[in-house]
Amino acid sequence: MTVLIVDDNAAIRRLLRRAVLEVAGIVWECSDGSDALSAYTEHRPDIVLMDIRMPDMDGLAATRQIRRFNPSARVVIVTDYDDEDLRNAALQAGASGYALKQNLTDLSGLIRSITSRNK
Repeated sequence: MTVLIVDDNAAIRRLLRRAVLEVAGIVWECSDGSDALSAYTEHRPDIVLMDIRMPDMDGLAATRQIRRFNPSARVVIVTDYDDEDLRNAALQAGASGYALKQNLTDLSGLIRSITSRNK
């Protein structure tokens, strides 16, 4: 499985990379939502892990762009914000899932679940 991690914090990108090691064969990273679409089109990952709050373009706008390009793209929002309005906004933007950075223990399970139901 291939994964694209989009987060402006390098330490969080490293943490996410470690969290998905058991399911990801290849992992790419970018540091901003404005780079997410070009990284997605270049690599065509199986799943995207997307932060919400980033400079230049936030994760919701980047998710919308990726989903416009590929309506079957699978994007999981990975954020610090446990907020119902943000969860709803993420789903409206086309996200397939929502995970909190404070609890990444089952991120691999969430990824497996999302990729298996969308085959």
